[in-house]
Amino acid sequence: MKTLVIAEKPDMGRTIAAVIEPKAKNNRSYLEGERYIITWAIGHLLGLAEPDAYDDKYKRWNFGDLPILPEQFKIVPNPRTKDQLKIIGELAKRCSALVNACDAGREGQYIFALIQQQLKLTQPVKRLWISDLTAESIAKGFAELREGREFENLTLAASARSEADWLVGMNASRAFTTKHRTLLSVGRVQTPVLALIYDRQREIESFDSLTYYEIKAEFKQDNREYSGAWQGERLTDAEKAAGIAEKVRGKPGKITDYEVKDTREYPYKLYDLTLLQRDANAKFGYSAKKTLDLAQALYEKHKVITYPRTSSNYVNEQNIEGMHKALQMLKSTAYRELAEQGKPALVHAGNKSVCNPSKVEDHHAILPTLRRAGALGKEEQQIYDLIVRRFLSHFYPPAEYKQHTVWTEVESEMFKTNVKELLSLGWKVCMPNDDSGAKSSGRGKKQEDEEEAEELVSEPFAVDPSASVICTAAEAKEKATQPPKAYTEGTLLKAMESAGKQLENEELREVMKEAGLGTPATRAATIERLKKVGYITMQGKRITVTQKGRTAIELIRHAGVELLTSPEMTGQWERRLHQISKGEAAREKFMDNVKRFTISIIEKVRTQPKAEASRFEPGEEKGAGRSRGKAAGSGGRRTSAEKKSEAKAATGSSSGSGSMQPLADCPRQGCGGQLIEGKKGYGCTHYKQGCGFVIWKDFSGKKISHAMLKTLLEKGQTQLLAFKDGDRSYKARIVLNDPNTGRLELQNTDS
Repeated sequence: MKTLVIAEKPDMGRTIAAVIEPKAKNNRSYLEGERYIITWAIGHLLGLAEPDAYDDKYKRWNFGDLPILPEQFKIVPNPRTKDQLKIIGELAKRCSALVNACDAGREGQYIFALIQQQLKLTQPVKRLWISDLTAESIAKGFAELREGREFENLTLAASARSEADWLVGMNASRAFTTKHRTLLSVGRVQTPVLALIYDRQREIESFDSLTYYEIKAEFKQDNREYSGAWQGERLTDAEKAAGIAEKVRGKPGKITDYEVKDTREYPYKLYDLTLLQRDANAKFGYSAKKTLDLAQALYEKHKVITYPRTSSNYVNEQNIEGMHKALQMLKSTAYRELAEQGKPALVHAGNKSVCNPSKVEDHHAILPTLRRAGALGKEEQQIYDLIVRRFLSHFYPPAEYKQHTVWTEVESEMFKTNVKELLSLGWKVCMPNDDSGAKSSGRGKKQEDEEEAEELVSEPFAVDPSASVICTAAEAKEKATQPPKAYTEGTLLKAMESAGKQLENEELREVMKEAGLGTPATRAATIERLKKVGYITMQGKRITVTQKGRTAIELIRHAGVELLTSPEMTGQWERRLHQISKGEAAREKFMDNVKRFTISIIEKVRTQPKAEASRFEPGEEKGAGRSRGKAAGSGGRRTSAEKKSEAKAATGSSSGSGSMQPLADCPRQGCGGQLIEGKKGYGCTHYKQGCGFVIWKDFSGKKISHAMLKTLLEKGQTQLLAFKDGDRSYKARIVLNDPNTGRLELQNTDS
């Protein structure tokens, strides 16, 4: 009898078949040769059953039925791929042995184990354990097939991860949903990711900008001109800053220190999926899911790149020859000029920035294959171009610079100059107009506020440290500290990848160092899930948490189960799962702890006060609702600080949903400012000078439109509008009660 080989995906199965059974007959859903029948899963053919598979009562979500703790988990076929599962079962009856050729990792092990369990396959199992699909690796892997029983502990860890996620996700989602009468999705990965976005948005909203002053001076020495930045404590006094500029302007100075050093910049790491998604988001605005879909098409449909769902930026020694062949192939494509100038000798097994087997897990970095790209769509071409250029850059030498640092003293005031002189572009010839650079490509940089000004020049630069200089100009410029930036999908992917680095527990931090929240293959789906359930929304490339998302995080934290919002839980799980996979910890003990945690979630939510429905509604965001109450309420007096704060709140997020275009003059007498639209209201541009005028967009259930705003400012009131108070309907006008503050009131015309 023959041996049945089960791969994880069709393309993988066909690639394996080309090596072990090159003359195999293609039967669409499997290939059959003399010794082997090769077939495949299509990802997960099976999954854990929904709660109602255990009892019909779970079809209705009822808090009283929680927790749901199955004694034995049931698995069910994916209805979309059940035909393929049936084919595997039929093929297995004709075979006396099995080869698990699914991905060499925990999830690949789990996919095979579920198939084996569901179909009750009893044949002896061998394991193909390879990290790439080169012909050499496949041939070597089949020559050295391992015993399936070696991986029993990995299977236990994989099933424990899946069942633990089910217990927490199903029970927590039902508990919070039934308690608060709003659909609230909770999960081990998605909830901490939502918490990252929530916390960042809170930082932005609570940020208090500080005005400070920078002093820039221009210097001249013979024919050399250069600029410098004043060095000293941050200046917040405008007069003092102007005084320093005045003091040095036109005065002679001296160079107190001049340092020149040669520096090199090496190519960015080869792409893993997350880095590719981050770059595509930064350069093209593509979502993580879109980039993944395009990369999958390049891999499966066009076969021009290697497996994209990888977490590695490196290759194995056996990939080096293939990289050289790919370089040769690219010489007959549109990349001919770059490929011909590449130096194959730079890519070798000893180059640890390329070849590092210890950092290759399931799959190596994304590379172009030996197949020439044919008719790619525009978006596919953009992703392919990123991958090819990143690949080619490693066949080039480093970029070379001279770093000049000049310290200039004028009237006892010190100025610093940083000049980066380009000597050789090196690998950067492969990256034209690359302005995203290290921000998305994995090379660390300081926060923008901390970065020192640096001038990049291509002409030779030099000064004479012994000769005097003259300060030809000096100016104090007003600056303002900037709040943290809202997440984009690219920066959120980076935060998910590095989430564990902030953990205080050193052991957990070490466990998550190579993991983070989710996997490269699932992170895009997590972001899409947060959009789908209404927790986040996109404003251009920026991610914003919705009111529902805010409330979800606040309820979870206030219930006393804040561990659900922290990467710490993933760290704890990953540590224990790793121990289970090594046979160093018991699966049963882990699952018992997960069940206890699940029960504790239910008990804590049980005693939590029910949230008001308004907490989930749009337009009731923190700040807007409170300020609107003051503006439209009983007329309580506001302090000038409160007025300024409210006006800032109205205009502060105008780049999100509003416009910086002036809509009208501020009606406050003597102000001279303009009204602009923010996310929550129409505020004055002079709020920094103390103007507190603001008209909130939401008033008594009505949205104040541009037309209504214009009418309020010109006529002091709107036309008659229909309102409801419980069951009672009535008509009223919205009146601008106070043109100095923007306070509105209703003028009821009904008797």
